Amino acid sequence: MLDLLLSIPILSYVFFPTTGASISTSVNLIFFYMTWTSLVFSHPALELHLSGVLVIRVIFWLIPSLVFLLLDVSVPSLAEGFKHGGRSSLPTRDARKLAKMLGLALFNVLVCLAFEAAISMGYTLLFKRHVFKMSTTLPLPWTVFKHCAFILTSRELVSFYVHRYALHGSSWLAKKHVAYAHAGAGAPFSLQVFVDYPVATLLHRSLPVFLPCMLIRTHLLTYFLVLIITSIEETLAMSGYTIIPGIVMSGITQRTAIHYANMGTSNFGSYGVMDWAHGTNQGREVLEDVRKEADKHHAQEKSADKVDEGTKAVQDGVDSLKKRLRSVSDK
Repeated sequence: MLDLLLSIPILSYVFFPTTGASISTSVNLIFFYMTWTSLVFSHPALELHLSGVLVIRVIFWLIPSLVFLLLDVSVPSLAEGFKHGGRSSLPTRDARKLAKMLGLALFNVLVCLAFEAAISMGYTLLFKRHVFKMSTTLPLPWTVFKHCAFILTSRELVSFYVHRYALHGSSWLAKKHVAYAHAGAGAPFSLQVFVDYPVATLLHRSLPVFLPCMLIRTHLLTYFLVLIITSIEETLAMSGYTIIPGIVMSGITQRTAIHYANMGTSNFGSYGVMDWAHGTNQGREVLEDVRKEADKHHAQEKSADKVDEGTKAVQDGVDSLKKRLRSVSDK
């Protein structure tokens, strides 16, 4: 399974059709087809489905998130220069808190996996087939493109309404979401993609992608491709970095940082289209306010340190004077 997801042929198949393709691309396609066929015949559909999702989450979210976190924690003076909101957006350096966050994130990944497993088993019992197409025939590039466009558009719609009204409304779930996902100030960091109340994570991260794929019963490989795209997008969007390449991706990252900086009062969608249509989009000025506030607090801390240093110097001088007076009186 790991070899399948790491191989280039899946990308070659989608973006470089066999017509007019080079010999190397054709060889890659043949290799990929043989690998996929052997996997379909040698593994149950549900096992192939769940193992693929888990591998994608590890490769495209967990590993990059831990690398980003290591950078932020080990060299904060460097990382703060790349963060929306500056030092206010740096993650905590408390190892215990980070371990709890990592544990919650991994638990939520398993919850989402269990949700997909339950739906898939129920679908199979009801319709006598897997929730996704599992044929050895690979989907045509045009079909992959249409399905991806429909899934990503549907995801934006579902995600926006769930995020705005269910997770930032007045329900108990909204309170849980704010307590878990918005516990800190400033822009988020990538580990927080799955740091949330489990039900909120399921509704926000898993359902908006899984539901459209299930409705059109897309091919499992198309689902994997969409999951790779959204995992990369969410990991980069939650990184809080200002150096994300690409106009679209950097815009998504900025809007996500603003959403967290203002505690979830704007920017509920990923791409900004739904926020623009509903008037809930907000610009960069929020991040500037966060940066100024962080600088102010930092300046106050420096002032307090200077006062402490001055007090210590005065005290040392008094102690030294007392010692000299004692020595004179003894003589």
